[in-house]
Amino acid sequence: MISVLYFSNSLARGGTEEHILTLLRGLDRSRFRPSFVCTPEVAARIRLDVPDDVALIPLRLRKPHHGGAALALARVLYQRHVDVLHSHLFYASLFAAPIAKVTRVPLVVETPHVRESWRQGLKARYIVDRVAGRFVDQYIAVSEANRRYLVEDKGLPSRKIVVIHNGCDVRRFNPHHPAPAGMRQALGFGETDPILVVIGRLEPQKGHRVLLESLPAVRRAFPGVRVVCLGEGALRRELERRVTESGLTDAVRFVGQQPNVADWLALANATVLPSFYEGLPLAAIESLAAGRPMVATAVDGTPEVVVDGSTGLTVPPGDAAALARAICRLLSDRWLGEKLALAGRDWVLERFDAERQVQRTEALYELALARRGALIRRPSGLAQAGRRS
Repeated sequence: MISVLYFSNSLARGGTEEHILTLLRGLDRSRFRPSFVCTPEVAARIRLDVPDDVALIPLRLRKPHHGGAALALARVLYQRHVDVLHSHLFYASLFAAPIAKVTRVPLVVETPHVRESWRQGLKARYIVDRVAGRFVDQYIAVSEANRRYLVEDKGLPSRKIVVIHNGCDVRRFNPHHPAPAGMRQALGFGETDPILVVIGRLEPQKGHRVLLESLPAVRRAFPGVRVVCLGEGALRRELERRVTESGLTDAVRFVGQQPNVADWLALANATVLPSFYEGLPLAAIESLAAGRPMVATAVDGTPEVVVDGSTGLTVPPGDAAALARAICRLLSDRWLGEKLALAGRDWVLERFDAERQVQRTEALYELALARRGALIRRPSGLAQAGRRS
């Protein structure tokens, strides 16, 4: 039995956590024993969705001075006889990977997920990434674009990187699934109003501001257009203020984090993903699986799902005018929308199913462990140090 511990130190639940949940649910229990360490904030939001047989361990390890948390993680790795430490996002790996090496975990894996376009100055030179990368045995890139970023920008060794596309349970999305009765009315929308759904955290990365800037042009062509934003984040109040100041209060609704994404997609005529950067967006996979055409920005791994003119429409990031034109094109051409929706569903069913993601990840663990030989026993001294703390 291979013990796999997933580690995240994010403060909010997002696509990374959904990715981890896919693995926690899907790993073959006859071969793998998964557990999950995350911050208390995420643990509180994710607890009900974690399988009952998975140990969920709240732990805040985000700063160098969090020595007690570092020792606690070391203790968990030793006591659970962890064979694979799998961190998600570089900031998590920066802390967890060295600890895993000290405790002699046989295999250390990192999934970076996104291009860190926010970096500036010395951080944009990725020196720390390359140093910390010495503690990482294997990287999983979630898209081909993500792999290129890791090799060409970060300068990580290509031999350590394998691409495993994000996936979701695409078959739980039914294109013919109707929205729950009364959903439109509860939102204050009319029966014939075209509805755009946006799934994503309310953070600068996701580009909600650009969508709001595009709406006046869309409304000139389609006065009844409505927008529903699923997700929470630091920008909620600012975005709500922009909606009020722009006279869009009748058209835009913020409904927070929603567990029943399929119901909200069933409500949509189309979906929008106006992000400035992505890894490989689950929101795009879910939209296409639900048979809803998408307008998205052509960033990072998004065009690997939303193929312009084939499975959706793409526009440059930050271009409100181009976004408005693409939305209007979809809303005005029903045949185009149906064509993109059919092709998009076939595309994600073939390439982005959760089972495929899980199986490829399992194979990576087993192959990498086999290449590294027999599992290494962790030293007892560290466990004794942990018990003294």
